[in-house]
Amino acid sequence: MNNKERFQLEYTFNSSLKVLYDRLSTPSGLSEWFADDVNVQGNILTFIWNDSEQKAEILNKKENKHVRFRWLDDDNEFFFEFKLSTHELTNEVTLLVIDFATPDEIEESKELWDSQISELKRILGN
Repeated sequence: MNNKERFQLEYTFNSSLKVLYDRLSTPSGLSEWFADDVNVQGNILTFIWNDSEQKAEILNKKENKHVRFRWLDDDNEFFFEFKLSTHELTNEVTLLVIDFATPDEIEESKELWDSQISELKRILGN
């Protein structure tokens, strides 16, 4: 019934894993670049933008490695995830964003992620 497709985007940062991970996994970090405000209750985060809000469950996380969320109003098989890795030679940190969208929304979703990640880079001085 739901015809969403998985897509992924890759970004590089000159930042420590820990600093970047904190911006991806904590309510205070996420409210700096992803939403206007983020509240947490247990494993549920409430993301607030202007007059709207959306709740997501943290499905899985491993410190300085990845965080996986699922929007509560979405089907169980869909999620969005942040994966981190460090390049051994350059020490650049790579952020992989994995998300799902319907075929006609993929380009728009990619543009939205590009915009959000560019805000994250600005905050981190990248």
